[in-house]
Amino acid sequence: MDQAPGKGTLQFSTSPEGAQIYLDNQYQGTTPSTLSGISTGAHTLEFRYSGYETWKANITVASGSATYSAALTPLASLVTARPTQSPVEISTQGPVVTSSSQPVVKILESQTTMIIGSSQTFYGTCTGSDTVILILYGPGAYKNGIVVAQPSVGVDNSWYYTWKPGYSLMSGTYTMIAYDKQKTASDMAIFSVVGGGSVNIAAGNPIISQGDTETYSGLCTSGAKSVTLTLYGPGQYANGVYIATLTLNADKSWTYKYKFDQSKPLGTYTMSVTDEQNTGSDSVIVTVTNG
Repeated sequence: MDQAPGKGTLQFSTSPEGAQIYLDNQYQGTTPSTLSGISTGAHTLEFRYSGYETWKANITVASGSATYSAALTPLASLVTARPTQSPVEISTQGPVVTSSSQPVVKILESQTTMIIGSSQTFYGTCTGSDTVILILYGPGAYKNGIVVAQPSVGVDNSWYYTWKPGYSLMSGTYTMIAYDKQKTASDMAIFSVVGGGSVNIAAGNPIISQGDTETYSGLCTSGAKSVTLTLYGPGQYANGVYIATLTLNADKSWTYKYKFDQSKPLGTYTMSVTDEQNTGSDSVIVTVTNG
């Protein structure tokens, strides 16, 4: 893929692999990954991975390619990885334990941003109980909370559960609360779900003259914050050329004006739009003539 003039290409890698990439607080996928079309100048970069300290840096992007690698530092333990949360009571039934033997529950999630159709693993520790109760709150069917699992606690006080909801989720923010068996102690993991919805694109004119400007527009309701445009067509555009990454408006719409100048061959072009998590895409065809 050709590099857009005046833009930079960044290559990311971490140990361990699979860390989430955030550029200027925008999710950009997981490591290892290559991101092109980045505007030159100052940016913030973060690598996030559950169970490890967040890696942060201020970077300056120049035209061309650059590589950013990081060896992530594990947190001391599951117990110290997350600040203690106040218990969330959902029932007035059951005894209240006030002695030094009161259970302690900790929960972590495998990813802070989950794509619809993928799985999510929850894990942690629990003392004073042989079972953990997991209750999920979120949009739609999870509005009032649903018990999704009751995993057993191992002899080392650890537990885990892999949640595979399929494609029935709505995008939004979810909270998984872990309780001990008597619901006297709890901890929570908050994560976002993206995907679903739709991504679309429309062109102002299906046929334009060489040298004219085409206006592209569309909506993205997949939970993404940005979309990327790629142009396919004759000559150098046969394999696709990166055009732009656009931040969505408050109403989830976007607009982009693109000039088919004299340097572009006559013929049929396809402009493709993809959301930032690659969970949705659409395309539209425009024919460029000599007028």
